[in-house]
Amino acid sequence: MGCWAKLKSSGWVYPTTVLSLYGFFANCRVAEPFLTPYLIGPHKNISEEVLTNYLFPIWTYSYLAFLFPVFIVTDFLRYKPLIVLQGLFLVTNYILLCFAPGLPAMTFLQVNYAVVTSTEVAYFSYIYSIIPVEHYQRATGYLRSAMLVGYTFGASLGQMLVSLAGLDLFYINTITLGMVSIAFLISFWLPMPNRSMFFEGKKGVGSRPKKDRPCKENGPEAPVMDEDGAGLEEKKMEHDGSAGWFSGENVATAAHLLWKSFRESYSSRHLIYWSLWWALATAGYVQVFNYIQLKWDHIEPSATSSVYNGGVEAACSVVGAAAAFSVGFIKVSWAVWGELALGLFSAAGAGAVFLMAFTSNIWVCYGAYVIFKSCYMFLITITTFQIASNLSMECYALTFGINTFIALSLQTIITVIVVDETSLGLDIETQFIVYGSYYACISLLFLIRGTYTACVNQRRPEHIEAKEQEPSVEVISAQRF
Repeated sequence: MGCWAKLKSSGWVYPTTVLSLYGFFANCRVAEPFLTPYLIGPHKNISEEVLTNYLFPIWTYSYLAFLFPVFIVTDFLRYKPLIVLQGLFLVTNYILLCFAPGLPAMTFLQVNYAVVTSTEVAYFSYIYSIIPVEHYQRATGYLRSAMLVGYTFGASLGQMLVSLAGLDLFYINTITLGMVSIAFLISFWLPMPNRSMFFEGKKGVGSRPKKDRPCKENGPEAPVMDEDGAGLEEKKMEHDGSAGWFSGENVATAAHLLWKSFRESYSSRHLIYWSLWWALATAGYVQVFNYIQLKWDHIEPSATSSVYNGGVEAACSVVGAAAAFSVGFIKVSWAVWGELALGLFSAAGAGAVFLMAFTSNIWVCYGAYVIFKSCYMFLITITTFQIASNLSMECYALTFGINTFIALSLQTIITVIVVDETSLGLDIETQFIVYGSYYACISLLFLIRGTYTACVNQRRPEHIEAKEQEPSVEVISAQRF
């Protein structure tokens, strides 16, 4: 008890430790790599066509519908309630998978899971509202590492249970139910933040330290100014704190700070180009991620063959993490060559997707998926680094929330046109040809842009030196975003 009390009083260590434990167990989903074989198999008996063209698109549409409202409510409610809600819906998700029969239940499952994914923003934003700013970088690394380790451990454990123990997929899902139930219980141990980043309640009025203000402008500790030149913090201090969460002043202040954060986040072409790749590539990546198990099952049906999905996902996590980690040791001026790297590695990803589309060998498809996912994790780390190096952490959260919303909107458009049964409703092989073509277009766009940027900067070396002097932030890539 003494050690635990000391941990709680240490300021940033306790919330970071508890949230990392939550991230590990919430992502230790042993059954996730085997979701498609489970749904297609005798337990749920859903056809591949229904799964592809009806069920999975429901998740995409629901996720898009929930994402923006959840982002606003997350900050308003100060993060912890949304993390608890995510844990609850994770538990509900696996209760449905284990015990709810029929297509209507699986339809509701997709909506339920959309709540889980839309509340991920609370996991990453919570820590910035409760710990001192000087610990942001270390805490971010720990949280993302916990997610990655949890996902890798879960995928590896699932593969061993399926291949070595011959365990039925139903019991794999019950084990996962136990893991996410632990995460749900851990979420209650998180301390409640006293403030949000944009909304201020009674306790928050005029009390935020300078370092914790939402975004930097003219330096990390510059005051947030309104159009009249008066500091918003000073105006808020003129009141006695009686204004509640729903006061007009509070909402107006939050809207003003959100707008200023938005303007800083997209204040330069450099940031816009990196954010554009982030949104375009993530839309394609998530689409491939969502449907790759169907592609594997199409090449080698799980009903008649051994399934190695968990092993492949674990290998992707390890190789992808190594690729992302290597970014910090590559001595390259990313401000000059980064956009060209985006084009080249996007081309490699496009080639891997085309290979997945045309091959009939499951091991070739597995290998192509590892290449594709590793390229994405390598590039998203560079992109995250470049964007975050120009923003404060609070703007970092808003920027990636907006980028995620744009990516999801693009993914929804792709789903409506390519996947949905009410539109083209393409088969899985043709879908992957479309995804490969989509990535090829991204590659061509950034090869052209990257070549132009490299040529211009080679002629203006002083411009290169200015960019290389920008501050940096070490970022470990998240598993999915």
